[in-house]
Amino acid sequence: MNYAMSWDLDSIFPGGSHSNKLQQRMTQLDEQIIAFHQAVQAFQPEKRDTDELLTILKWNTKVSNGFEQCGSFIEALLSADVNDTKAKLLSGDLTKKIPGYQLASTIFSKKLAPIEDTTWKQWLTEPKLEDIAFRLSEIRRDGSKLLSEAEENIFSTLSLDGLNAWSQHYDTIVASITVPFTEKDGTTVELSAGQAFNKMMGDPDAAVRAALFEKWEQAWSQKADLFSDTLNHLDGFRLSTQKLHGIDNYLQEPLEYNRLKQETLETMWTTIQKNKQPFVDYLTRKAQLFGNEKMKWQDQDAPIILGDLQEQTYTFDEAAAFIVENFREFSPKMADFAQSAFEKSWIEAEDRSGKRPGGYCTSFPESQESRIFMTYSNSINEVATVAHELGHAFHSDNMWDLPSLNQEYAMNVAETASTFAELIVADATLKKAQTKAEKINLLDVKMQNAIAMFMNIHTRYIFENHFYQARQKGLVSAEQISEMMVDAQKESYLDSLDNYHPHFWAAKLHFFIDDVPFYNFPYTFGYLFSMGIYAVANEQGASFEDEYIALLRDTAAMTTEELAQKHLGVDLTQPDFWQAGINKVLEDVDEFMALTEDYL
Repeated sequence: MNYAMSWDLDSIFPGGSHSNKLQQRMTQLDEQIIAFHQAVQAFQPEKRDTDELLTILKWNTKVSNGFEQCGSFIEALLSADVNDTKAKLLSGDLTKKIPGYQLASTIFSKKLAPIEDTTWKQWLTEPKLEDIAFRLSEIRRDGSKLLSEAEENIFSTLSLDGLNAWSQHYDTIVASITVPFTEKDGTTVELSAGQAFNKMMGDPDAAVRAALFEKWEQAWSQKADLFSDTLNHLDGFRLSTQKLHGIDNYLQEPLEYNRLKQETLETMWTTIQKNKQPFVDYLTRKAQLFGNEKMKWQDQDAPIILGDLQEQTYTFDEAAAFIVENFREFSPKMADFAQSAFEKSWIEAEDRSGKRPGGYCTSFPESQESRIFMTYSNSINEVATVAHELGHAFHSDNMWDLPSLNQEYAMNVAETASTFAELIVADATLKKAQTKAEKINLLDVKMQNAIAMFMNIHTRYIFENHFYQARQKGLVSAEQISEMMVDAQKESYLDSLDNYHPHFWAAKLHFFIDDVPFYNFPYTFGYLFSMGIYAVANEQGASFEDEYIALLRDTAAMTTEELAQKHLGVDLTQPDFWQAGINKVLEDVDEFMALTEDYL
C-alpha cells in the first residue's frame, strides 16, 4: 500500500478555510444556539417533564457537536499551516459564538441546581434518564457554583479577549519561531519549531543535538517576555475567574474535569517519587553510553546506537502495516479500525515546513470520524506516536452510538486508550530484536515514555503548581518563570542532569491551552492506568477485547475511581495499584541495566 501522508479534510468540509459548507454550518450554529436558548428559557424543572428535558439535551447535542465539528476543522487547518490567515479569522468567528451557547448552558445548569436531592434522585430513576444520570448530576453540581446569568455571560464574553485570546496569541508567537541549522555542506536552513524539535531530540549525532539545543533555547528566550506576558495573563484570568466563583484551590477545576479525587492524584505522585532513583540510574547509564557522566537534556530521547547497529526505521507504509499487525493480536476491531484510518487518509504525517509542532487526535462528531496530526520522520518513536493517536481515535469510535453526554470523557482516561496502543507497539518491537545491541536500543525507546511520564511530566506538574502559587501574589517575570522551571526540573529529575531547559515553559504548548488547566498529570495517570489494563490484556488474550471496549464506553459515565473499581477491581486512592504499574516499568529498567553493563 502507498498511504497518503497528508490528511483528507475535504470529506469534512471541502475547500479548506474557504469552504462554503463550513461557513454554512457556522451560520446554522447561530440558529441552533438561539433554539437551544429558547428551549432552556421555557424549561420548568419543577414539572419534572422528562421529554422536555430530553428535548433540551438534543438541542445541546446539536450545538456542542457543531462547535466541535467546526472547531476541530479550523484547528486542523491551523496545525497543518500556521500561516493560514483565513483560518485564524474563522477561529475568531467561531469563538464569538461561544458566549451565547454558554449563557444557555448556564441557565440550564442553574435551573437544575435548586432541585431538592431526594426529588432529583427520584427523577433520575426514569428509564429514559438512567444512562445519563451521572452526567446530569455533574451539570446540576456545576450549576450550584455559578453566579447570576448576567455575570456568567460577562465572564464568557470577556473570555474571548481574555483567556481564549491569550491562548491564541501563543499560537501566533510560535508561528514566528524559526531555528537556524547548518547542514553538513555548510548551508543554513531555517527550521520550524516542529522540525527543530524532532531533529534536536532524535538525531543520532550528539553534536547536532547539542548545537540545535543551544539554538532552540536562544529562539525561545528571544521572545521570553512575550511568552511570559501570555502565560501571566492567561493563568491570571483563570485565577480571577476561579476566585470570583469562590474557588480558592486552583486544582479543583482540573480534578473535577478529570473526575478524580485529589487523594488519588497525591497517592500517584507520592508513589512515583519514592521510585525515582532507578530511573535516574537509567538516565545516567544512558549518558555513559554516550560518553558523558550525566544525562544532557537534549539527549534523553536520542537513540542508543551500539557497535554497527543500524537503528530500525519504518517508512509510513511499513509503520501502518506493523501497527495493524500487532493491534490484531489484542483486538481485531482495533486493527480493522486502524487499517481503515490509513486507507481513508485520516493522518497528517508529512514532514514539511509551516506545520505546528507536536501531535494530537481530534474528533468530528457530526461525521463520526477522527483526524490525527503529527510530523513523521521514520523513527520508531514516530511509529509509537501514530499508534498512540490511533488509540485516541479508536476510543472515540467506540462511543459514537452513546448519548452525547456520555461521550465526553476526560483527559486522564483519554490517555488510557492511546497509551495502551503505544505499549502494544513498544513490546512488539522488543520481541523482534535479534541482537543485544538492538534490544538495548528498543528498550531505551520504550523507556523514553516512562521517563516522560515520571520525570518530564512531573516537572510540568511541579512547575505549574509553583507558577500558580506565585501568580496568585502578582505578575511573574520571564526570569522568575525560567528559574521556576529549572527548579522543577531539578526536583523531578533528582538534580541528576548535566544541563537543563530554562525556557521549556515557553516551548511547551500545554501550558498555554485555554480549555483544560493542568494539562499534565492526566498523561501520567493514563500511562499507569493503561499498564494495569495491558497486564489484564496479556493474561486474557483475545477474550479481553470486549472487556476493554466496555471499559472505554464507561469512561464518561462515572468517576475515575469508580471506573477502576468496576473494570479492574482496584482502589486508586491506595499506592498498591500505582506501585504495581511502576514495578512493570522497573522490570525494563533492570533489563536495560543488565544488558548495558558490558558496554561501559
